Amino acid sequence: MDDAPRVKRRSVFGVYAGHTLKQPQLFFTVVVCGLIMQATYLIAPLYLKKFVNILATGTPTEEAVHSLLIILATVVVVWFVDWVAHRIQYVATMYLELRVMKDLYRSSFDYLLGHSYNFFISQFAGSLTHRVSRFSKVYEMLFDALMNSMFPTFLFIIGATVILFIRNHTLGIILAVWAISFLAFQIYVARKRQPIRAARAAAESKVTGNLADAISNQSTVTLFSGGEYEAKRFRATVYEWILLARRAWLADAWIWMGIGLLMISVQAALLYVGIRLWQQGLFTAGDFILIQAYLLTAFERLEKINRDLRRVNDAYSDAREMIDILDTPHEVQDIADAKPLSVTNGKIAFQQMSFYYNTDHTIFHDFNLAIAPGEKVALVGKSGAGKSTIIKLILRLFDVKSGAIEIDEQNISSVTQESLRDSVAFVPQEPILFHRTLMENIRYGRRDASDNEVMMAAKRARCHDFITSLPYTYNTYVGERGIKLSGGERQRVAIARAILKNAPILILDEATSSLDSTSELLIQAALAELMQGKTVIVIAHRLSTIMKMDRIVVLEKGKIMEEGTHRELLQENGRYAELWNHQVGGFMVDE
Repeated sequence: MDDAPRVKRRSVFGVYAGHTLKQPQLFFTVVVCGLIMQATYLIAPLYLKKFVNILATGTPTEEAVHSLLIILATVVVVWFVDWVAHRIQYVATMYLELRVMKDLYRSSFDYLLGHSYNFFISQFAGSLTHRVSRFSKVYEMLFDALMNSMFPTFLFIIGATVILFIRNHTLGIILAVWAISFLAFQIYVARKRQPIRAARAAAESKVTGNLADAISNQSTVTLFSGGEYEAKRFRATVYEWILLARRAWLADAWIWMGIGLLMISVQAALLYVGIRLWQQGLFTAGDFILIQAYLLTAFERLEKINRDLRRVNDAYSDAREMIDILDTPHEVQDIADAKPLSVTNGKIAFQQMSFYYNTDHTIFHDFNLAIAPGEKVALVGKSGAGKSTIIKLILRLFDVKSGAIEIDEQNISSVTQESLRDSVAFVPQEPILFHRTLMENIRYGRRDASDNEVMMAAKRARCHDFITSLPYTYNTYVGERGIKLSGGERQRVAIARAILKNAPILILDEATSSLDSTSELLIQAALAELMQGKTVIVIAHRLSTIMKMDRIVVLEKGKIMEEGTHRELLQENGRYAELWNHQVGGFMVDE
C-alpha cells in the first residue's frame, strides 16, 4: 500500500472536522456551552476575591454579612449556570459523537470494501479490522480532548490573562509570556514525539496483524508443528513494539520534567510580584486568592492536557493509518459515466488483451479469445498458464493494461462493476463462507430470495440433506470462513449460492474439486442443469470433468496452444492429449 499512488493526503483533523460540521446545530451547542462554562470559571474567583477581602477586614458588621450573602447568592447562580451549561453540553456532545462515529464507520467501511482484490491480498485482515474500528473510536477521544480539555483551557488562560492584565499589567504579561512559552514547548515536543508515536502505532498494528494471521491459520500451525516458530515470530514483533513504547514513555517522562519547571516558575513569579504589590498597598488578600484560583485551575487543566496528549498522539497515529487507506485511490474504479451492463446473449470476447502483474513478467500479450453465447468453454493448462487470471479479469478484480474484454459488445471497463458481477455467478475452487447461518450464506447469491427459494437451490446443489441433518438445520452457523463444514460441504453451499443467483454467465473454478466421487456425480447433474442457457467458463484440473464441454482451450504461458472438443484434441495428439494421458495413467497434472 505504501507504493500505491495517492491523489491527496488529508489530515486526520481535516477529515474529522468535515464529518463534525455535518452536525452544525449540535456543534454550535457544544461550543456555546463551552464558552459559558469558561466564563463561569473566570467570574467565580472574582467574587471569591471580594468574599475574602470582606472577611479580611475582621469586622462582622450587618453590612459586611449582607454583602457576603449577596456574593454567595451570586456565586451560587454562577455555579448553577455552569451546571446547566455542563449538562446541555454533555447531551449535545453525546449525540454529536455518536452521529459522527456512525458516519465514520460507514464511510471507512464503504471505502475500504471498494478497494481492489490486489489491495486485500496485500494486507493483514486483522490490521484492517483494527484500523476501521479505531478510526471511529479515535474521533470520540480526540473530540473530548479538544472540546472538553484543550479548547476550554485555551479560553480560560486567555480570560485569566486579560483579567490579571486589567488588575496589573505586570501580572498579565507574566501569565501571557508563560502561556506562550508553554504552548511553544508543547508544540515543539509534540513534533519531536510524533514520529516515535507513529512508529509505535505501526508496530502495534503489526502485532495485531501477526496475531490475527496466526489465529486464522491455526490449523496450518498445528498440522506443521509451527507453534514454537509462530511464538518466536510473535515475540519478536512484540519486542519491537516494546522498544518503541519504551522510547515513547521515556520521552513523556522528560516532557513532564519540563512542564513541572514551567509551572514552578510562573507560580513563583506571580506570587513574587504579588508580594511587591502588597508591600505598596496595591494588593489584597483576595488578589492572592484570585491568582491562586486561576493558577491552580490552569495547572490542573494543563496537567490533564499533557496526559491527554499522550493518548491523543497514539490515537492520532492510529487514525493516520486509516487516513492512508482513505487517501489511497481505488485501483479498479468505474468511469464517470459508467452504465449498467446489459447481458442479452452472453457473448464474451477478449480483443488484443494484454495484462501483467508487474512489468517484469507479462501474463498476456495481444490475447484474443471469443466465447459464443451459451457456449461451454473449459480452460486447461499447467500452473501459471493464465487460467485464473482470465477469470479475475472477467470479474474485473484487475483491469487489463491494454486491449479490451467485452460482454455482448460492451467493454467491461465502461460498465459498473456491480452490474458486471451481478451478471456472473462464480463458484471458486476454495469457497469462503461468512460466519453466518447456512440460510444467510446461500441467500447471499440473491439476497431477496425467500426461504423456499434458498431450500430449492440447496436441493439442486445436493446439500439439503446434510443441512437438514444438522441440529439447527438452515440456522446453523458455519464458523469463520466456513470452518465447521467439510470441504465438500462448503463447495456444495457455494454451488447452491450460484444456482440461486441464476446469472447469465457462469464461471466454475474446479467446482467439484473438494467432492468425493459419489457427491461429484450428484453435483455434475446439478451443474449440467445449471449450465442450460448460460455462457459457461470452467477451469479444470481433472480433465474427466470437462469431456462434454463445447470447447476446450489449452493455455500455456498466456497463449492459446490448442482448442477444440475433447475428441478433436485427443485426435490431434498434442498438449491436451499429453495431459490426458498423464491423468489416465495415474499422474495428476501439475496445476
